Amino acid sequence: MSTTRMPALFLGHGSPMNVLEDNRYTQTWQHLGATLPRPRAILAVSAHWYTRGTAVTAMSNPRTIHDFGGFPQALFDVRYPAPGSPELAQQVIDLLAPVAVHADQEWGFDHGSWGVLAKMYPEADIPVVQLSIDGTKPAEWHYALGQKLASLRDEGVMIVASGNVVHNLRMLRWQGAETAYPWAESFNQFVRENLGFQGEAADHPLVNFMQHPDAQLANPTPEHYLPLLYILGARAADEAISIPVEGMEMGAISMMSVQIG
Repeated sequence: MSTTRMPALFLGHGSPMNVLEDNRYTQTWQHLGATLPRPRAILAVSAHWYTRGTAVTAMSNPRTIHDFGGFPQALFDVRYPAPGSPELAQQVIDLLAPVAVHADQEWGFDHGSWGVLAKMYPEADIPVVQLSIDGTKPAEWHYALGQKLASLRDEGVMIVASGNVVHNLRMLRWQGAETAYPWAESFNQFVRENLGFQGEAADHPLVNFMQHPDAQLANPTPEHYLPLLYILGARAADEAISIPVEGMEMGAISMMSVQIG
């Protein structure tokens, strides 16, 4: 087991096609996997497991979920056969108490998790456990869960959250896709400027993100934004925070990634 505090990552995952493509986002994910301390296990938090209540994958051999449609068969043929870790799942359950966490035996890895991990760790030889996002809870609650999970980082567990801080599929630009909407740029800049905030959750601009005038357009639903709060909650006081890569795709999807530590 590594004695190094593991980084915590938020990766803007964007289109599932990134799994098949070679671009500056996927190259950054590959670089992170090659250069960061190797974890003994990974706790993934994906926008695509949005639930009522909280669950954690607790099986030994999670399945690869292709939770999308209309893409090439080559994407559906991809498997990410990383082992699970019932032991880590139980540790997550214990850390999050008194929150009731269901030990799930059905879900597996959705493309929000395996889509980025397949680039970071293509050998799929690091155990992965995925935590769901309780869609009934407010932003501050998710930030608090990140705080509870922070101790895992000192036990060789890397937290990898995956979503997009701007995510409005209804407003995608199919023509002139290189030009971002002003509201998307405004909200993305707001996130960038407030990543380093240190203070109570009640005062954190990124926890209270819905107060931003463009928040509703940037995130008509919050599931792609909320994973960011898990790694912000897991950040130690004055710990380094950086943006390994960023960009805006199709006018309305932010590909910003954030690294803690």
